[in-house]
Amino acid sequence: MKILIVTDAWEPQVNGVVRTLQATIGELRKGGHEVEVISPDLFRSIPCPSYGEIRLAFAGARRVGRLIERFGPQAIHISTEGPLGLAARRWCLTNGFPFTTAYHTRFPEYVAARLPVSPAFVWRFIRWFHRPARHIMVATRSLARELAEQGLGQTMMWERGVDHALFRSDRAPYPAYQGLTRPIQLYVGRVAVEKNIGAFLDTTQPGTKVIVGDGPALAELKALHPDALFLGKLGGEALASAYAGADVFVFPSRTDTFGLVVIEALSCGTPVAAYPVPGPGDIVRDGAGALDDHLDTAIAAALACDRADAATLGARYNWPNCTQQFLKALTFIPVEPMPRHAAAAPATA
Repeated sequence: MKILIVTDAWEPQVNGVVRTLQATIGELRKGGHEVEVISPDLFRSIPCPSYGEIRLAFAGARRVGRLIERFGPQAIHISTEGPLGLAARRWCLTNGFPFTTAYHTRFPEYVAARLPVSPAFVWRFIRWFHRPARHIMVATRSLARELAEQGLGQTMMWERGVDHALFRSDRAPYPAYQGLTRPIQLYVGRVAVEKNIGAFLDTTQPGTKVIVGDGPALAELKALHPDALFLGKLGGEALASAYAGADVFVFPSRTDTFGLVVIEALSCGTPVAAYPVPGPGDIVRDGAGALDDHLDTAIAAALACDRADAATLGARYNWPNCTQQFLKALTFIPVEPMPRHAAAAPATA
């Protein structure tokens, strides 16, 4: 199949959306599919205000349409709601070409954390953008219910995966951990206001707090929390060692739709502490971590969890299954109705 993916989130960004797209595209190509990507690097662009790593492309519908027509796709997936996504959406509607979208970020809450804008106002845009999509791909059941309450019921599951050859529980701890006071409590991800990292750094559990990642809030958090260890960006084996050597992984975000870092930590055998919100609330179970409205309580409970249970849960997530879900959504199989108050349950591939 010739598959076109249109995304405003792309390299050199390092985030869950980009990593998910890269892994899925890799699996698709291994399966013999021809994949083309329309991304900001093909256009002149400017940094997104307050999120400089995201580039906003100067892309009109006409030029995007020419790129689409040149490739001649059999399926179009619009991954983001930015300028490229808008241009591709317009071309598809003008030409009667069916398309899928994905809801990667709880955009109304994300915007509200940065700007004085009501989430209800942003939801109007979200409904308008996604309503014509044949399917909206979501990573969790709770997110599907949330969209259904907004009148967007055409959701299909597209979970996330882990590179289990990289993220393993048998890795040696990251060298910088040597001599640190235990327990080591780890956060990995973008260092920005919407990630709610301050809530983690304000907890009172004994031990050492470690932050892996970069972002606009880094300097401020370093100044406010000199006792925490900030390691900057890590990748590959260094990142896997940081996960595996920690005693608990703390995920303080209330706005993420999934949390790829959560399942990476689990795959390294590290229990997870988080709020009981969509994303971690859909993942963490079976003694692999703890959820609580009080993060201190969640951390204390997660530290008592069995690391083997965490690794077992993390092993459930893999990129081949994730890619099969993506392909299923592209085939436009009729959507099964999603009950608004169905019991939360993990999806199967």
